[in-house]
Amino acid sequence: MIGKVLVVGGGVGGMSTALALARRGVQVELADADRHWRAYGAGISVTGLSLRAFADLGILDEVREKGFVGGGIRLRGADGGVIMETPPISAEAPPIARSGGIMRPVLHEIMSRRVREAGVRVTLGAEIADFAQADGGVRVVFPDGRAERFDLVVAADGIFSKTRGALFPEAPRPRFTGQGCWRIVADRPPEVDRAEMWLGGPVKLGFNPVSQGKMYAFILEHVPDNPWYAPEEQLPHVAELLAPYGGYVPAVRDSLGEASLVNYRPLECLMLPAPWHKGRIVMIGDAVHATTPHMASGAGMAVEDGLVLADELARHDDVSEALAGFTARRFERARMVVENSVRIGEIEMAGGNQMDANAMLGDTMQKLQQPY
Repeated sequence: MIGKVLVVGGGVGGMSTALALARRGVQVELADADRHWRAYGAGISVTGLSLRAFADLGILDEVREKGFVGGGIRLRGADGGVIMETPPISAEAPPIARSGGIMRPVLHEIMSRRVREAGVRVTLGAEIADFAQADGGVRVVFPDGRAERFDLVVAADGIFSKTRGALFPEAPRPRFTGQGCWRIVADRPPEVDRAEMWLGGPVKLGFNPVSQGKMYAFILEHVPDNPWYAPEEQLPHVAELLAPYGGYVPAVRDSLGEASLVNYRPLECLMLPAPWHKGRIVMIGDAVHATTPHMASGAGMAVEDGLVLADELARHDDVSEALAGFTARRFERARMVVENSVRIGEIEMAGGNQMDANAMLGDTMQKLQQPY
């Protein structure tokens, strides 16, 4: 096992890698460009693969306490009537058979605290761009002028990774898929005890519990021109998108106000061909396999990346073999998630058969239950 690692990027993938390496006795430094180390966004859905990864990382109990872990799904029509719901999940069901949700800032708080408790050195306000590889290591110059040598650098710097651009300048760039995703947070009615999808309306609408008292809504909208929404336009636009729906949606819509948490992002994707490393610098997470939220598996895939990378580094004395082994274990799994997520979005935008999309989703989630 290598002795000293720099992780660039303090998101879910970077923190997972730092934790997985630190618990194997590696000296880890984590550098994030944000001097306040903030987490942006609203709630996120977590599927069984994410919950299993959280369990393997040692944080599932806290996720369960501060988020929501349940199981199953409920389908409603646009009027709010129940079309179908899956049977209740057994209390003994393993994490891979469950699902849930959590507020992104809450997950960030759990993981960032665990990172510090694990003895990881955290350096904030440090955008790393000066790498020099030589003599089986990487010399890194930090923005404050500090120079340090590491055995390995792990780039977890997101879909717009500057490390990827530096290592592979000809690599494909993120691609806009044609959809935008709105997320809002609202009080959770007692009947919302699992993920819900609302069918038959003008947009793809879903709700998912993220705590004992809150849920978040996600709205997928076809926006082929990739518009920009000014802050003052966002709440009225979300209210307009929710207007055609019945059930408890009017109450959610009426609750929207200046204090409401509204998050929007255009959906982009990226699948980087192998290799995912050059010398002693390796990329993980959205830097190499950025997906859309249709599988609700982005966080879980990032955690899996950190766990698998630590495992491969422990299994191989040769770092090059370990990094090649990491990519080999992750590539096809990541490709399946990215390509199938994008395909489901294409079916939705084209007004295609939702049964085809649901079948693809079910088949993919079944395959993702296999060990990573």
